Amino acid sequence: MMRLLVTGGAGFIGSNFVHHVVAHTDHHVTVLDALTYAGNINSLNDIPEDRISFVEGDITDEAVVDELVAAADAVVHYAAESHNDNSLHDPRPFLDTNVVGTFVLLEAVRRHDVRFHHISTDEVYGDLELDDPARFTESTPYNPSSPYSSTKAGSDLLVRAWVRSFGVRATISNCSNNYGPYQHVEKFIPRQITNILRGQRPRLYGAGLNVRDWIHADDHSSAVLTILDRGSIGETYLIGADGEKNNREVVELLLTLMGQPHDAYDHVMDRPGHDLRYAIDSSKLRVELGWEPKFRNFEAGLASTVDWYRDNEQWWSPAKDATEAFYAAKGQ
Repeated sequence: MMRLLVTGGAGFIGSNFVHHVVAHTDHHVTVLDALTYAGNINSLNDIPEDRISFVEGDITDEAVVDELVAAADAVVHYAAESHNDNSLHDPRPFLDTNVVGTFVLLEAVRRHDVRFHHISTDEVYGDLELDDPARFTESTPYNPSSPYSSTKAGSDLLVRAWVRSFGVRATISNCSNNYGPYQHVEKFIPRQITNILRGQRPRLYGAGLNVRDWIHADDHSSAVLTILDRGSIGETYLIGADGEKNNREVVELLLTLMGQPHDAYDHVMDRPGHDLRYAIDSSKLRVELGWEPKFRNFEAGLASTVDWYRDNEQWWSPAKDATEAFYAAKGQ
């Protein structure tokens, strides 16, 4: 049994990881989460009380972080500001959380010699051309294109520096776009699902040709647990499930799965700096650590996600009206 500290464990991919750990190990999990708009304590409601502790707090709070890290065997760092549109509107919270917060955690694990795993994104690599057969690998140069992705790139570089300069026992993973339960309705897939459930037409940025490499959050969780258990210190692993789809394909598949005409959606103005294509080559993770995704079929994973949102309206409904009002004010 390990004592895991999971930052951002009430957020989307963090809460999925906590559920995965509880279901597949005997580890005890302490969640540290600031419960910003993107965090939801209800995402952890059905976890047995003896398997989890919850602390509401900020990763930039050195005293809180130091006390929790000192009591942990390993830290898995999910906490981040992660919405690209929000980073364009107000970059400062992204610098505070993604850069300063990661620094505070690194200093704490350095003091207490605690194993550290840093969750990052494929957006640090920038984007690929739509007709480019290449995929991101661990050696792809960083080329972030937004305040969000640049702050994540900065946090990755801090982790690498603390490994080399101070001997911190850390690994990094960069993952493609996640989908699944407990994702805030501001994000692409849950926004479209909940719109359809409410009888509203989905909305698609631009022509909808931007490509994302989708992975179910449970597969991301199993990959992170594999890296935590067997990953080599100082190494970076890319996590992906060969799920490349353009946004139009995703919307049309959702409409079909939910019994609607496949073209019952509206186009809205594209967002500034919208990356064209992400694609992950996860060969290193699969070959060296033996990891494989469970949801190899994107349609099956998406159908299970639709079922979850259909069955859990009480979880997403409180945030829906405010989210749509925000987008309506921007014409989106």
